[in-house]
Amino acid sequence: MHILFLTDNFPPEVNAPASRTFEHCREWVKAGHRVTVITCAPNFPKGKVFDGYRNRPWQRETMEGIQVIRVWSYITANEGFVRRVLDYQSFMLSAAIAGPFVRDVDIVVGTSPQFFTTCAAWFVSRLKRVPFVFELRDLWPESIKAVGAMKDSKVIHLLEKVEMFLYRQAATIVSVTKSFKRVLEQRGIDGSKIHVVTNGVDIAQFTPRPKDAELVAKLGLQGKFVAGYIGTHGMAHALETLLQAADRLRGQGYAFLFLGDGARKAALKEEAARMGLDNVVFIDSVPKADVARYWSLLDVSVIHLRKTELFTTVIPSKLFECMGMGIPVLHGVAGESAEIVVEEGAGIPFEPENAGQLVDALQRFKANPAELAGYRERCLAGAQHFDRANLAMRMLRILEDTVAARRRR
Repeated sequence: MHILFLTDNFPPEVNAPASRTFEHCREWVKAGHRVTVITCAPNFPKGKVFDGYRNRPWQRETMEGIQVIRVWSYITANEGFVRRVLDYQSFMLSAAIAGPFVRDVDIVVGTSPQFFTTCAAWFVSRLKRVPFVFELRDLWPESIKAVGAMKDSKVIHLLEKVEMFLYRQAATIVSVTKSFKRVLEQRGIDGSKIHVVTNGVDIAQFTPRPKDAELVAKLGLQGKFVAGYIGTHGMAHALETLLQAADRLRGQGYAFLFLGDGARKAALKEEAARMGLDNVVFIDSVPKADVARYWSLLDVSVIHLRKTELFTTVIPSKLFECMGMGIPVLHGVAGESAEIVVEEGAGIPFEPENAGQLVDALQRFKANPAELAGYRERCLAGAQHFDRANLAMRMLRILEDTVAARRRR
């Protein structure tokens, strides 16, 4: 089977869509299938093309057996709604043009969070007369409204119509959460074509390790109880809550580490400086191969999203990396992901945007090393349930069944 996968994020980018797509495609190649990925020049999140790449109409490379075609797109930083939409739309057009040149395709997969990529996947699938699969990573454009980037309007209503069109046109929808599936069913989408394949962790890469002594010394973390946030610093994440917790805990042996970039990164650094926080360390994004070194520094990981109904349906992918590393989680996201934290015994949920509850949980963990060690053990046991290789095989079976169903018609 030849799988054509369209995504505007792919390694060497290190965000969740890039990691999931690469790790799934790698396993599909190992299973004997051909995989071609159409993506753009790596530039997320700063909007600067990575060293060794150029923003050209057509570039080819091979990554662990995956054929990667990189096309031109309008590149901008991950900030500013209008510019980002131009970025998405330019990739949609380039991918739609490039897709027909990939031969002998059996199935086309397009991934969100935004759906312009899936528009291109639908178009290419129609030209090739093969099934179109919508990998649903976010309820977009609902998430635009949830973070306050755009209010309800005629434009939003138009985007919602396009969204529903794509759901209906998809031969199969692969959702990353059960909650997304329920929402689509409530909107009238046939539940029999919606399958859930959660995010997971590459347990060969994310495994327990001692604190990286070189980084501990470099960052001045000796003797500190380190709480860390690793990931995108965006409008959706409300990381001001972590700064408020750091303010309350200054001088008590805690350090807060922020690793990553995003639309709110500069503002967060300015706010930390204004507050005079000497227990906060900001680090820019690092290569994927180095991320585990920084995970190793953490005594606990903080996962956080704004307090809004929509985010009760999401499962932050970093939860599974924490579990793979054996790092207990303080989980400031309500809903389905909090249920996983409780069921797996991976950490303590707290109310989103409630700095007081976060402080209480941090103090509890710091004061009870034995309890913390128990959470570490349960994290490692729970990670086995979300092994990326197994999840990739689950999705592969869904793709195979979709192709077989089309051929029987």
